[in-house]
Amino acid sequence: MTVQGKPRKAAMAAWIGSALEYYDFFIYGTAAALVFGKIFFPTSAPETSTLLALATFGVGYLARPVGALVLGHIGDRFGRKKVLVSTLVMMGVSTFLVGCLPTYDEVGMLAPVLLVLLRLLQGFSVSGEQAGANSMTLEHAPAGRRAYYTSFTLNGTQAGQIIATAIFLPIAALPEEQLLSWGWRVPFWLSVVVAAVGLVIRRTLEETPAFEQEVATNTVAKMPLAVLFREHWQDVLRVVVAAVIASVSTIFTVHALSYAVNTMGLERGPMLWVGVLANVAAVITIPMWGTLSDRIGRKPVFIGGSLGCAVLMFAYLWSISIGSYALIFVLGILMFGVVHSATSGVWPSFYGEMFTTRVRLSGMAVGTQIGFAIAGFAPTVATAVAGTGQGSWFGVALITALLCLVNVAAVATARETYRVPTEELGLRPMVKA
Repeated sequence: MTVQGKPRKAAMAAWIGSALEYYDFFIYGTAAALVFGKIFFPTSAPETSTLLALATFGVGYLARPVGALVLGHIGDRFGRKKVLVSTLVMMGVSTFLVGCLPTYDEVGMLAPVLLVLLRLLQGFSVSGEQAGANSMTLEHAPAGRRAYYTSFTLNGTQAGQIIATAIFLPIAALPEEQLLSWGWRVPFWLSVVVAAVGLVIRRTLEETPAFEQEVATNTVAKMPLAVLFREHWQDVLRVVVAAVIASVSTIFTVHALSYAVNTMGLERGPMLWVGVLANVAAVITIPMWGTLSDRIGRKPVFIGGSLGCAVLMFAYLWSISIGSYALIFVLGILMFGVVHSATSGVWPSFYGEMFTTRVRLSGMAVGTQIGFAIAGFAPTVATAVAGTGQGSWFGVALITALLCLVNVAAVATARETYRVPTEELGLRPMVKA
């Protein structure tokens, strides 16, 4: 007997958990852009310090594919809930310990080594977060509203970024000496509260009806990864390529902030507020885009958002290069808060709908995390290729636009799934997997 899904409860749990998880993950990105180059990688060349600090942000993405293999197996073999609880604990502990690290001046090279190790643990834990939350909401949702309900996972990640950036607003306003000595540590220490609240919420989650049905019928895959790569390797590859759209987020969140503050000399406060307001807009628009894709299809909404980002990144970085705060706010909110949200509102359902229940969490985790690993290094690669001068914005925007076009090609060749019944998701036409 099929268990009745509870889509609202699942969506809320996914939203809250993702918000808490990504608070931890993105305070690292903000600190890497504003502080870490000065306290963990001090050199005679500020540009080199900044590049090294941004590289540690990308290092977290290296651990994601490994974490996806491990946590994907656990989620498809033993249940979604186990993954969602364990990832939150790992993230909370690793983030708190970052705030306890000694600086380069205190212990030398040991400081950046410890920083990188904790960043790897962050990346490992976050690799199972979105795939687990997306699988849970998709498998609870009614067939005609899967994109709407799964969009709350990404909605939660935007909320986490709002909280992370907002926490840094008063911290960034501190005098330089206080910011570099103790101020930057406070957001990391607060992760203890974040982890405790999230753990209470996720321990009350119920397993998904689809997974419980597999347990009841004894059809759970003993080796989910083997099934995944035997039956769905094309879908995994497509998700990998499509997931590079996350480069828009990393360029906006990390590179643009560093470019504005460290290269153009703009104020930290206003630039942080751009991120806050853009994410507020995203919280509103993401479920709207999800609802639209439930009505007209995943592909047109996804492709439209990707093409819009390709164009608007030029305008946004140009506005930073001329130092116009008014244009920075308008274009930043439009690009990231509205247009990029079209991709965020669709991919949680679109990727998940490519796979059967037996390998859904593994497929989403492995595919997205490899793609996200590429996107994680986008700020570092863009900075290295385009340089750090005032005119470097065009090269960065061009690289971002090319990655958006790669995403469009992958999405355009995928199967449209918005009208496919939930029980038939991931099955090849006329062939039962």
